[in-house]
Amino acid sequence: MPEAISRETVAKVARLARLDLTDAEIERMTSQLAGMLDHFRDVDALDLSNVEPMNQPIPLTNVLRDDVVAPSLDRDEVLASAPAAQDGRFRVPPIIGFEE
Repeated sequence: MPEAISRETVAKVARLARLDLTDAEIERMTSQLAGMLDHFRDVDALDLSNVEPMNQPIPLTNVLRDDVVAPSLDRDEVLASAPAAQDGRFRVPPIIGFEE
């Protein structure tokens, strides 16, 4: 049987992940991770040789429809309400790497 996860291992992983856990949190995480690993061992022990691999248990079907041209808002009217517009588009402030 594999060795149980230790408090020291949880503390080391928390430190590597830059998590500042209290002693109580480390104890709780150690217990929770040990429970998860026990559950994974239970799953590993199952005979799954006759189970077909799948990525989705319920078949999915895309619901597609034809594009239909419908009346919409007038571009000039919408842009007239915008705080700033340029070349028929909304003008927004640059976010990364640009200076005004």
